[in-house]
Amino acid sequence: MKNCNCQEVWNKCLEIIKDNITNDAFETWFKPLEAVSLENETLTIKVPSVFFYEWIEANFITILRASIRKVIGPDAKLLYTAPFDNTNKQTYPSLNKDMTINPPKRVPIMIPDNTNNDVINPFVIPGIKPLNIDSQLNENYSFDNFVEGSCNQLARSAGYAVAQNPGKTAFNPFFIYSNVGLGKTHLAHAIGLETKRLHPEKTVLYVSADQFFQQFADAVKHHTVNNFLQFYQMAIDVLIIDDIQFMKRESVQNVFFQIFNGLYTVGKQIIVTSDKAPSEISGLEPRILSRLKWGLNAELQVPDLDTRIKIIKQKLFNDGGATMPEDVIEYLAYSVNTSVRELEGALISLIAQSSLSKQEITIDLARRIVDRFVKSNTREITIEYIQKVVCGYFNIPLEVMLSKTRKVEIVTARHIAMYLSRKLTKEPLVSIGEKCGKKDHATVLHACKVVENSIDINKSFKKDLEAIEKKIRD
Repeated sequence: MKNCNCQEVWNKCLEIIKDNITNDAFETWFKPLEAVSLENETLTIKVPSVFFYEWIEANFITILRASIRKVIGPDAKLLYTAPFDNTNKQTYPSLNKDMTINPPKRVPIMIPDNTNNDVINPFVIPGIKPLNIDSQLNENYSFDNFVEGSCNQLARSAGYAVAQNPGKTAFNPFFIYSNVGLGKTHLAHAIGLETKRLHPEKTVLYVSADQFFQQFADAVKHHTVNNFLQFYQMAIDVLIIDDIQFMKRESVQNVFFQIFNGLYTVGKQIIVTSDKAPSEISGLEPRILSRLKWGLNAELQVPDLDTRIKIIKQKLFNDGGATMPEDVIEYLAYSVNTSVRELEGALISLIAQSSLSKQEITIDLARRIVDRFVKSNTREITIEYIQKVVCGYFNIPLEVMLSKTRKVEIVTARHIAMYLSRKLTKEPLVSIGEKCGKKDHATVLHACKVVENSIDINKSFKKDLEAIEKKIRD
């Protein structure tokens, strides 16, 4: 192994690990890890947080140990390095006894200290000052990167108000819910980050329901439940619990109930996210569900077309100002319409494919990526999209088609747009007329009748209509 650097060794380990665990597990727990150094058969890897360290040790140490020994040798050892705040880092060995000489005692969720009255911090390891708490917030999930639209305006505005005056608004608790991939975790992090910026003296903590459970389980194991309660009730000013629907066990719900009451009573802010509204969550005690309804429940809905376009442009800007043809941006926004996460994934895949194959980003390339990426999605067809396709087919500017001109070719295009809008969307006639040049519903009915008659007597017209409809559906 002397001729290999640490990254080469780690890449070989990752190849073995990837073949032996699920892709989701690999992407979640191993992709974020980085090789730091390789000295005397000891590999040091960087983990994003202590939670990663604990989870990997608890769930993946067997395959991790096997891969490192296979690549480095039977005497291989493993060290981790992890950030604990914005400035300090701590290096510590694998806690599995087979991976290191003289392993330290496993770091408990809390470090009991009966010599003073300091609040015990469950996010410390030896050598770190007890109340130096890592908020566990992702700096990329800020309000600056959160694209606002009609789908999330209420939640975003309320979240910003919470950050300005945590615990002092009517939005306590602030409950954010949505389907997967619509930005509730992003918004929760954004509130936390903005709170820290505006109120640096306040302690903010983001924790997932799963992580909360693991901490509590460790506290029970080490007989430090009182310290656990003391930390959450006394040390935290803004508590963010993500995906509370996974907090299923009665014992965990009991301790969360106590923490909730303690924080709420003294006016501290509680933020909770879920994939369902409180009334629809199964498995949570009624007393907890009741308290989650005390403040504001805000839903994040599926983003509309304009918001999806903004999201794509924001993502391109954040990735260094990358450029993409406007028609490709619109195609992605039209095609991927159920999840922000899927939309961003499709965008990343398109850029990667273009870069790797050295192809120009075009509609054809985007179509191939989208077909592979979102096969199960039902693509949204809107009146605006139909108008765009019709105008493109006849090479007519949109503003001309929507004008009051009575030129035959313009009127024909307008009639086709109205007919296809009625056929392919669920919009009422009034909305179709309003968006097609501020016409009334009677005009839309007349246009549909004209088109239907033309289909029966004009083969060329029928062919054009079929070609336009196919282009819209594709």
